[in-house]
Amino acid sequence: MKKNIDELAIFGGKPTFTESLYVGRPNIGNKEKLLQRIGDILDGRWLTNSGPCVAEFEQKIAKLIGVKYCIAICNATVALEIAIRALDMKGEVIVPSFTFIATAHALQWQGITPVFCDIEPQSCIIDPEKIESMITKKTSGIIAVDLWGNTCHIDRITEIARKHNLPLLFDAAHSFMCSYKGRMVGGFGNAEVFSFHATKFFNTFEGGAIVTNDDELQKKIRLMKNFGFSGINYDEVIYVGTNGKMNEASAAMGLTGLESLQYFIDTNHRNYKAYQEGLRDIHGLELLAFPEAEKRNYHYVIIRIDEENTKISRDQILDLLHAEKVIARRYFYPGCHQMEPYRSLTPQAYIHLPETEKMAKRVLALPTGTAVSVDDIAKICQLIKFAVEHQDAIRKKIIQ
Repeated sequence: MKKNIDELAIFGGKPTFTESLYVGRPNIGNKEKLLQRIGDILDGRWLTNSGPCVAEFEQKIAKLIGVKYCIAICNATVALEIAIRALDMKGEVIVPSFTFIATAHALQWQGITPVFCDIEPQSCIIDPEKIESMITKKTSGIIAVDLWGNTCHIDRITEIARKHNLPLLFDAAHSFMCSYKGRMVGGFGNAEVFSFHATKFFNTFEGGAIVTNDDELQKKIRLMKNFGFSGINYDEVIYVGTNGKMNEASAAMGLTGLESLQYFIDTNHRNYKAYQEGLRDIHGLELLAFPEAEKRNYHYVIIRIDEENTKISRDQILDLLHAEKVIARRYFYPGCHQMEPYRSLTPQAYIHLPETEKMAKRVLALPTGTAVSVDDIAKICQLIKFAVEHQDAIRKKIIQ
């Protein structure tokens, strides 16, 4: 580890790593098995339209998390759009601003107004009590978002939704293979949406899924994701739909990834523990904690920087890490309410989102996954510690 500040890349020296370490670098399962599956797909010439790989993938996901139905979708954004429409949401829907922009866009795209709710200061998850205070006659649903593998206050949010007779959808993009009170995420609310994008610890290249225990809802979703074709007669359309189907190659990637699922989780857990050890004594820095009693995928390693104590900002640490080829990321900056079109539509929204505003400036995601070693993590932790311990010099150099 370099000790001379002038040797750091941000001041003209060589970077610490020869190859960049990225947040969200894809995990890859057994390549030989994947190529064999893709070869079988090509030989069978069934590339899409609910082929055998998609059917097997849906069955395995449903069994794994203990739900009746899994409907594989081309990506999680389309999955959100379909689930929102299937649940007949319209008018206004309550959703956190501290989430990926797709959650809000899935509503706005369909002419539905996202009403942004603030988060709890410690968990950064949507605040249930704030949800109830925002419900009006225009409210047609609630979308709660699990964050970084930690779940929402599901019981309380479910109680609020039932009390006001509102459909409840969980954006569970971050919480595949996580649990709430010992029960696997997937069977809560009216439906839940998973993301299997390449940046997630388990991926199908690009993909997502809607999971539910509701018989009628799953029928509607299956119609909607395939243009409304009945499935009985090949030219019979009985519903308004879109093209949300997952293709066979993506499902093959998913089936292959499922065979390495525990390895992915174990590696993430090992990395999380290494970060926990390496960042332990850094004043003003907090590592996201996971409840030991619950299952977690440990996919997100999140630190919160308290600038009042570190005397160096999150973005200054980020600049230094990027210079050293550590591609850390801000999550979720600057908040959906500060992005277009929402910034123009509701320019005063920030007044009601003080915790969101605060967290958007403090949070940093660090690289993990099978492409990151324990030695890599030790170097990343040393960089962060160096930044905090030499904050005066670094701040001056960055400002200059």
